[in-house]
Amino acid sequence: MNKIRKPLLYIMISLVSLASLFPFYMMIAMSTFKTEKMFQTIPLYFSNYLLNNLKTVFGSNFLRAYGNSLLVSCVSTVFCTLISAMVGFALVAYRFRFRSVLKKLIMLTMMVPVQLGIVGYMIEMRTLHLTGTRLPMILIWLANGFGAYWMMQYIESSLPMEMVESARVDGSGELNTFFKIVLPCVKPGIVTLILLIFLWSWNSYLVPLVFVNDNTTMTIPIFIKSLGNAYMTDYAAQITGLAVATVPLLLLFILGSRNFIQGLTAGAVKG
Repeated sequence: MNKIRKPLLYIMISLVSLASLFPFYMMIAMSTFKTEKMFQTIPLYFSNYLLNNLKTVFGSNFLRAYGNSLLVSCVSTVFCTLISAMVGFALVAYRFRFRSVLKKLIMLTMMVPVQLGIVGYMIEMRTLHLTGTRLPMILIWLANGFGAYWMMQYIESSLPMEMVESARVDGSGELNTFFKIVLPCVKPGIVTLILLIFLWSWNSYLVPLVFVNDNTTMTIPIFIKSLGNAYMTDYAAQITGLAVATVPLLLLFILGSRNFIQGLTAGAVKG
């Protein structure tokens, strides 16, 4: 019976993988077509217009937008992950007044859509005179309810508190304990959060749309939407830009795939 199940399992995994990879193949295939020809046929094969589309993309402000997206996503990811890990550790390791209330408040923030808070956030950034800069696209990720809740749950399920108590008895400071004991123990959870926050920040469209005022602060999603001219939208160039923009995400997921799977599996076991 096992001899039958194993080939069937491989077949099912192969079919699911092909179904998952097919949109990426279509994106690459469509990037080799001219916009007019792309709508005349189903682009299941490769054409010869890729170089022209790449010239259109890189001949515009693409590299600056690419750099802006990398800067915003990297800084947002680093600070969001660090703050979320600190909040999660504090809520697990310390007993203080209103601790349960704070946990519930963090969960409540996850239920509020970004679209509802964007007006208040815009007024706040305008009051601080930060509009027209990259900071609004970074600061919005620092107080992330999901990140804090994720790290709290992961630390609670994966970190033996006896290790923390032993470190305190040995005279280790709280910051030293956090960076040298806590973070290495929850590495899969950290990597999972890094991948998710980077992905969400890289693909963010609404916040840059509200705060970007000129080409110097434009990020990839806004830039790709602007490709074309006053008379025609160059869909082929937009798809080419999307294909190039997915490269950092693919590399990041390839490098962190093992820890990402471990982090999700641990969360599933906890649930």
